[in-house]
Amino acid sequence: MKVVNIVLFDNFTALDAFGPAEVFSRFKENFEIRYFSLNGGFVSSSISCPCLTEKLQETSQSDILLIPGGFGTRIEVANELLITKIRSLAEKSEFVLCVCTGSALLAKTGLLDGKKATSNKLAWNWVVEQNKKVDWIRQARWVVDGKYYTSSGITAGIDMSLGFISDTIGYEQAQKASRSLEYLWNTNKDFDLFS
Repeated sequence: MKVVNIVLFDNFTALDAFGPAEVFSRFKENFEIRYFSLNGGFVSSSISCPCLTEKLQETSQSDILLIPGGFGTRIEVANELLITKIRSLAEKSEFVLCVCTGSALLAKTGLLDGKKATSNKLAWNWVVEQNKKVDWIRQARWVVDGKYYTSSGITAGIDMSLGFISDTIGYEQAQKASRSLEYLWNTNKDFDLFS
């Protein structure tokens, strides 16, 4: 069983984290979901729902790292300790998934230098400014470059997560999960209506 480590911070966008988490929860035999933050304890979200997290260094199994976005990223890009922790965990992780402006946090680590990535189109200019060494792809719902998966804004994280399931478990399983969620999966990662 693989562990999905979701890193949270104050004012993260709830759907960025919980949309993908809901996808992974459809595969309980494959994935365990854990929530972390820099200091542990409760973290606030965009929907004023506190989320209880473990302290970040307590991660014991580094299989999949998921980083959501949200307005909190505007502050956290300058949080050197968090960026260092994300870099360390991302380096050890088999896969790294970023939703929305979560890609700005990963870009700050330098791990996306020379790699293709995307992000939220409404925050595009700000994200690109965080690291111009990244090959930012605007016309994309989500982008895969090696072990790194990055998505456009918010609901694109669900599309990306289903794409990840398709890549790692199988297309039919991803379609089955999409149906169970009553979600119309945008299967074409290279087309983003919002770009």
